[in-house]
Amino acid sequence: MRTGFQGVARLVRHEACHRSPHILPRLRLASAFGSSTDSLVTRFCPEKTDLKDYALPNASWCPDMLSLYQEFLEKTKSGSWVKLPSFKSNRDHIQGLKLPFGLVAASDKQDWRLFTRSILLEGQGYEYVIFFHPSEKKSVCLFQPGPYLEGAPGFAHGGSLAALMDETYSKTAYLAGEGLFTLSLNIKFKNLIPVGSLAVLDVHVEKMEDQKLYMSCIAQSRDKQTIYAKSSGVFLQLQLEEQSQEQ
Repeated sequence: MRTGFQGVARLVRHEACHRSPHILPRLRLASAFGSSTDSLVTRFCPEKTDLKDYALPNASWCPDMLSLYQEFLEKTKSGSWVKLPSFKSNRDHIQGLKLPFGLVAASDKQDWRLFTRSILLEGQGYEYVIFFHPSEKKSVCLFQPGPYLEGAPGFAHGGSLAALMDETYSKTAYLAGEGLFTLSLNIKFKNLIPVGSLAVLDVHVEKMEDQKLYMSCIAQSRDKQTIYAKSSGVFLQLQLEEQSQEQ
């Protein structure tokens, strides 16, 4: 989900482009927050699907990435953590839902791809997996940047980390409280991430207030000795509507 409403506006078309600017209405709380975290997780993580899950181990994963993945996978057996699948497009994650405010997604005939899943070669771009904790409304993202994300020689571009922070925020926000759009994202970079190494992103929902989710993230090495960046984000809390059965 792109940052801010301007990003959303570029991805969608209004049914009547010539009309006055579409003002976002203030929602009634009773109708806006109708879905529980459990039902959102169930929708987001289908038990059976033909879609490819890109958040699975492959030969490019470094030993740290693999071992920490196995640790969190073990935690999912108790039901406290959930491994989130990662399909090639958010269209696949929100099937059966429609966007609010009369926004209409462009045709699905093209090969649309989520920005962080746009590099197909294993190990060359974004290698990541997100684990979500429903009761504590927090996530952990394991991130291994590939050489196509390079900024300074041998290190990941800061923008690649910012994009993945936003992606982890958006998935966490949606599952924790139907957060849909990024309103703001502030980052303080501390150190560079070596290409091919593991960075661990810890995301927490700090509070939900006035139809917004306030969140924080720290990206660091596995041993927590090196902090790569700290950030905070605010997301609009908004429920996606069910598609009509007649459509």
